[in-house]
Amino acid sequence: MIGGVGPLFEFLSHYWWLIFVFGGSIGGAVKAIGAANQRRVERRQERFRIKQQTKVAVAQANAQGQVDKEAVLRDVAKTIDEHEQTDARWFGYEIDMVTLLDFPMMIDMREPLTIEFHKAKRHADLLKPSDPESLVGDPDGRSRYRDAVHVYAVAFDVAEKEATRRRHGDFDDGEQERLVRAQRLLRLAMNDGATQQERHSAYAKARKELEGLISIPNTARLQLERSIAGQIEA
Repeated sequence: MIGGVGPLFEFLSHYWWLIFVFGGSIGGAVKAIGAANQRRVERRQERFRIKQQTKVAVAQANAQGQVDKEAVLRDVAKTIDEHEQTDARWFGYEIDMVTLLDFPMMIDMREPLTIEFHKAKRHADLLKPSDPESLVGDPDGRSRYRDAVHVYAVAFDVAEKEATRRRHGDFDDGEQERLVRAQRLLRLAMNDGATQQERHSAYAKARKELEGLISIPNTARLQLERSIAGQIEA
């Protein structure tokens, strides 16, 4: 190796002035190579920074999407709960004929408030989702359902308050007496302690009292008839 270095120094000792001729070019080339290397390092660092930012952005978007979904599902659940609570209030009338006869306006389809309540209920029932998640990506559907339930709940409140105010006030004295007798007979018909014959007879007489006054809802009628029929089978 020493033998190879000797000739190099020998050459430089005779041609040392070449350093001044080519020194600037060599220095420039070295600087250019260094700058290119620096740019490559910076590009790698920039690509790494962008890649990391992308990962963070995706993770944040996924987390936000999960939060948004949970918020939407809570909102839908709240609307469904209001819907079902209003249904429960209505069913309290629909399946209890004795209570219903205290507030007959609730089933009087000649009354505009009653008509509006039943129309609002049908509309809300139509829009109620079978699966709450079906509304997650449907903001318009959520809005329509929420508005429909609100209209239903308000319409029920208005009809109920008016029915409470009127009670039997829309009937004359003779009709009010018939309603009272019908209520008494229905209580007997719904009494599990009465005999089948007593219940059947009381139900038939109650329906006769109500003819021309009130149309008994099918749900209440069928429930009472099944109850009487079940006693017969027993």
